[in-house]
Amino acid sequence: MVRFGLTVVRHGETRYNKDKILQGQGVDEPLSATGFRQADAAGVFLSNVKFTHVFSSDLLRAKQTCAAILGKNKFCRDLEIKCDARLRERKYGVAEGRPLADLKAMAKDAGEQCPSFTPSGGETLDEVRERVRDFFEFLCQLAVGLEQKEPGASSRSSGTPKEQFVFPWTNHCSEGEPSSEGSGSCKLLDANILVVSHGAYMRNWIGYFVSDLNCTLPADFSKSQLSSVSPNTGISHFIVKLENGNLSKPEITCVCLNQDSHL
Repeated sequence: MVRFGLTVVRHGETRYNKDKILQGQGVDEPLSATGFRQADAAGVFLSNVKFTHVFSSDLLRAKQTCAAILGKNKFCRDLEIKCDARLRERKYGVAEGRPLADLKAMAKDAGEQCPSFTPSGGETLDEVRERVRDFFEFLCQLAVGLEQKEPGASSRSSGTPKEQFVFPWTNHCSEGEPSSEGSGSCKLLDANILVVSHGAYMRNWIGYFVSDLNCTLPADFSKSQLSSVSPNTGISHFIVKLENGNLSKPEITCVCLNQDSHL
C-alpha cells in the first residue's frame, strides 16, 4: 500500500482579485500587501507540517505564496520549489485582464452559464481537467516510485518525533494517518506533498476527485462548498492510497476543503 498526503493551497490575494478582474494565465500579477499577509498566515498555520515535496504553478502569485509558506516552515525552508505549468490557472483568452462581469456578459450573450462558458482563446473545462488529471497521475507515480525505491524511507529517515507533524486542523499526522487501533499512533506515509495553485484550477481539481475518482468527503460537506472557489490561501488536504501501487484506482479521502481559519 502506497500512501501520501496532499495539501493544496490557493495563492494569496492580488490587486486584480480584489477588483474582480480575471487574470488567467496572461496577467501575471504579484501578490498585494494583503496577499503577502495571507501567505504568511498560511505559512504559520502549516509551520509544523513537514513536506517532502513542494510544487507551485509557475505564475508569480503562486510562486510568491509558495515561497512565503516555506519561509515560515520549521522543517522545509530549504526544500526546492518545483514550478509546473500544469498547475496554472485556467486560460480565459479574450476575457483576461477584464472584469469578471464581462465574462458573465459574454456567457449570457452566448446563451451559456459561467463557469462552463469558454471565451475565445480560452481553455474548456475539459482541457483544464486534462491538466489536472495529468499532474495528479504524476504525483501518484512519484509516490509509488519512492515506495519502490526504499519502502517508507522518505518518512522514516527524519527521526523527528511524530507529535511535531500533527496537522493543525485535525488529528491527522502530516507523515501518516491515525491507526485503526485508535491509539493515536500514525501509519507512515511515503510522501507528503504541498501544491500551490489557483482558484478555478482547484475547483476543477476537486470536481475531478469527486466525480471521476469518488473521493470520500466529510459528512457535513454541501454541494455549494464543492462548487465554490477557494478563498485566497484556502487550504485543502487529502490522503491518497494506492493499493499495490495501482495508479488507476486511487482511494482518496478529503480531510478538509478550502479552509481559511488562519486568516
